[in-house]
Amino acid sequence: MRIGIDIDGVLTNIEQFVFDYVIKYCVENNIEYNVGKSNYDYCKTFNISKEQEMNFWSKYLEYYAINEKARPFASEVIRKLKEDGHEIYIITARWFTNRDDDIGNKMREIVKDWLCKNSILYDRLIFSKAEKERKYKEIIDNDIDIMIEDSPNNINEISNFIPVICYNTLYNEECKGKNVIRCYSWYDIYSKILKIL
Repeated sequence: MRIGIDIDGVLTNIEQFVFDYVIKYCVENNIEYNVGKSNYDYCKTFNISKEQEMNFWSKYLEYYAINEKARPFASEVIRKLKEDGHEIYIITARWFTNRDDDIGNKMREIVKDWLCKNSILYDRLIFSKAEKERKYKEIIDNDIDIMIEDSPNNINEISNFIPVICYNTLYNEECKGKNVIRCYSWYDIYSKILKIL
């Protein structure tokens, strides 16, 4: 089976990183914020402007991309999946990786280094060129059988044609449906994949 795996929110806990670092950024820069319902759009979560969000990522994206640790047991479970004979496709739409310039090249190298540093095995690494993080084209083109994802838009779209393991977050708790399989940890993912086979 070909298993597609997202990075941000699946291999990492970007939700907690954003809560910790956006609030820090706002306090240090005297930016008024108001934490509301967690949303995949961080402007809505913190009631900040798009410009403030972009300034935050300008300051912290590289730090996050290099230093954020992989979720517990991600490497171990992916190794087990490979030993079980599955192919692993890392499919990411991380910011700037779709650019054909020095910034894009740098971010792609950071991703590759991070995967190596965190012992994340894969057969193929795909940098999605799609707008608004829509990955279905890459999934179709690579005959992915199941996708592990956290983005509500991707979960809802991809689950129309293949099963999606939805890595549980506050911002995707409304994602439900026939092909949506909610999971809470990497060993939960492993257990659910064994049941799908």
